[in-house]
Amino acid sequence: MRILLDESLPRRLKAELVGHEVATVVEQGWSGVRNGELLALAAGHFDIFVTADQNLQFQQNLSALPIAVIVIAARDHRMNTLKSMVPGLLSCIARIQPRSLLRVEA
Repeated sequence: MRILLDESLPRRLKAELVGHEVATVVEQGWSGVRNGELLALAAGHFDIFVTADQNLQFQQNLSALPIAVIVIAARDHRMNTLKSMVPGLLSCIARIQPRSLLRVEA
């Protein structure tokens, strides 16, 4: 899968998503781009957008774009916290469908 990590997540999370093509918002040159525009840009290049923005599903019409979204619901965005959530994240990546949203809970 082609995965885009939101800029609120640590770049090191990329290395944990073995077997997938992963880029960050910063690497794409999309820092500071707002969610609606960011999703539209990402939809042309990626299969999945991974974010910690728990309000995204209420702010955007996710069914209008072919990209899937995974929301990481963690108490913080530190790598130690997120690393424990990687198995759940990989499970979501394996089963998510386009135009849908899944949550990974701590």
